Amino acid sequence: MNILAIGAHPDDIEIGCGGTLLKYARAGHKVHLLVLSYGSFGGDPNVRRVEQLRAVKAMGAKSISWGNLIDTEIVNNRELIIKMDEMIGKVRPDVVFLNHVKDVHQDHRAAALAGISATRYIKEVLFYEVPTTYNFEPNVFVDIQDVLEKKLHLLKAHASQVGKTRVKNQTILESAKSCANFRGFQGRVKYAEGFMALRIFRKIK
Repeated sequence: MNILAIGAHPDDIEIGCGGTLLKYARAGHKVHLLVLSYGSFGGDPNVRRVEQLRAVKAMGAKSISWGNLIDTEIVNNRELIIKMDEMIGKVRPDVVFLNHVKDVHQDHRAAALAGISATRYIKEVLFYEVPTTYNFEPNVFVDIQDVLEKKLHLLKAHASQVGKTRVKNQTILESAKSCANFRGFQGRVKYAEGFMALRIFRKIK
């Protein structure tokens, strides 16, 4: 299958669905990323770009594309939907992962809303969570126990962001592991990633 993950900033995708993408890549599916900005508000854009490329390589993804939008200024408009449409036309994904609409960060909300429009013909679309997401109630779970350490390795690739949780004495690695443990409990496994389905199509033969 072809898998497309879209994120507003570098590291959004790794936090939200990095474990699941690792499993897809390991199983031989083609994983592609679209990162809409270089994350310049949260750090040096050149550094963050290199970090994202390092994470893509460690993930085993086939490609990464950039939206070249400005961090904190992403808006849900025709331009953004067209960017996503073009990527979808290029990749022809079977599954698309998106930021969730309910998020305190305006870029995440804009990416999610544009993504809803752009993925209107995609048969499986899943929203992932990041630390700024709220009211997230997953109804799809992926067991990531066997790739948890590799997911943490992906997050370590974003070295400039590891300590930026705004929670004293907590790193993004600890946050991600705690979240995986909680979602795992909900899904009745040790560690999981949780998703909210916009659409899941099943063909029964």
